[in-house]
Amino acid sequence: MPQLFILLAAGAGVLLARRWYREERQRIAAELARARQAMEQRDAEGIVRLERDPATGVYSPRRD
Repeated sequence: MPQLFILLAAGAGVLLARRWYREERQRIAAELARARQAMEQRDAEGIVRLERDPATGVYSPRRD
């Protein structure tokens, strides 16, 4: 009979560990997605178009 309790406790431990692992994996994936999106947004906002001045050959920010 004690072996049954040990098996039940081990099974419950495995189930709890599996649930924790799944939740942790989802949390990390969501955090990585948020970070990736923030980096893409930051990169898109920071792009400045340049135009070349034909007289001097110097590139300067484009005036729209």
